[in-house]
Amino acid sequence: MGLGLFWNFPSKTSCAVPQSLLQTMLLSRMAGMKDQQFTEEKPLLPESRGQETEMENCETFIAPGDWKEHDIETPYGMLHVVIRGAPKGNKPAILTYHDVGLNHKLCFNTFFHNEDMQEITKHFVVCHVDAPGQHIGAPQMPQGYQYPTMDQLAGMLPSVVQHFGFKSIVGIGVGAGAYILAKFALIFPDLVEGLVLLNIDPNGKGWIDWAATKLSGLTSALPDTVLAHLFSQEELMNNTEVVQSYRQQINNTVNQFNLQLFWNMYNSRRDLEMNRSGSVLNAKTLRCPVMLVVGDNAPAEEGVVECNSKLDPTNTTFLKMADSGGMPQITQPGKLTEAFKYFLQGMGYIAYIKDRRMSGGPVPSASMTRLARSRTASLTSAGSVDGSRNRACTHSDSSDGVGQVSQTMEVSC
Repeated sequence: MGLGLFWNFPSKTSCAVPQSLLQTMLLSRMAGMKDQQFTEEKPLLPESRGQETEMENCETFIAPGDWKEHDIETPYGMLHVVIRGAPKGNKPAILTYHDVGLNHKLCFNTFFHNEDMQEITKHFVVCHVDAPGQHIGAPQMPQGYQYPTMDQLAGMLPSVVQHFGFKSIVGIGVGAGAYILAKFALIFPDLVEGLVLLNIDPNGKGWIDWAATKLSGLTSALPDTVLAHLFSQEELMNNTEVVQSYRQQINNTVNQFNLQLFWNMYNSRRDLEMNRSGSVLNAKTLRCPVMLVVGDNAPAEEGVVECNSKLDPTNTTFLKMADSGGMPQITQPGKLTEAFKYFLQGMGYIAYIKDRRMSGGPVPSASMTRLARSRTASLTSAGSVDGSRNRACTHSDSSDGVGQVSQTMEVSC
């Protein structure tokens, strides 16, 4: 499959819940947040500095500390959150949201325990969000409990931002979590500085898909149905070690009643209301930098390609990872961390990236301004169909958009 291709797909029915009403309700709960003062400016990439930069100075690191659990009240119920660190000036928090069938530990532990990823997270507060009733040890929801809709799950996140005093977030979402973070960014764009979306499907299910899901639920056990959502067919057929491990953990650590509620709601989602500018009248799309990630032959591959077609190509990166299956953050955490470093570099938060494949030391970045930046990038795995072709990454270097530095990046898996 080619990468960086931008196709026009017919738009589908958008979400029925008026976003203006949802935003009005939630902004009233965030009034206190506007009064907070933030004195530290976002660190910009230096044009030319020595080996030691502000981001490499150990005094700026956030001590690892212990993870702290919180139960946060939101307009749509309680939300379980695990956090490490504290907000520092204008730096965004890294906020994650897991896929259906998982929780923050099953979805992100391997990724965040990667040595290089821990070097990144020293600079940021990290906040893991568990969907209602999905965290380890969660009590079973009462009979008749109405699980929040996907819009409402997104509407819970401003309460998290307000509770911890975050200025903004860089979101990392997988599957259902990617959909929720994208919805959150569409409603509250000023609170989201960037998004890393793995296995996102922006489309709701049609009648045929809905009926197929219902039939699958009648003929297969819930964990097996969820595994078909998480992993590629090749992984399932080979019954790999990671599939066996997750089958056991989904059975033993996630409340099955609560999981069924979340699964049903995710499969009842509607299309994300976004289209590339110029494709439809009054098109609305994500305004922040976005990195789309999908593994080769993953179940979500088609949905990620379509999501790419709905985003602004000047601030969207599409990464297809070879040999990563349906869960790249589990099977290729090192390569995903490498891509995440480049993504943060493009946003102006990491001045030098240490590339272990090169003996020449850190790779200097192009200088950028905070308010004027333009980026077009496509990262492709060496093992993908178009892996032999280089992709350009262009940065705007001035507010006038005159100076440009063109560089080519490729992530091989």
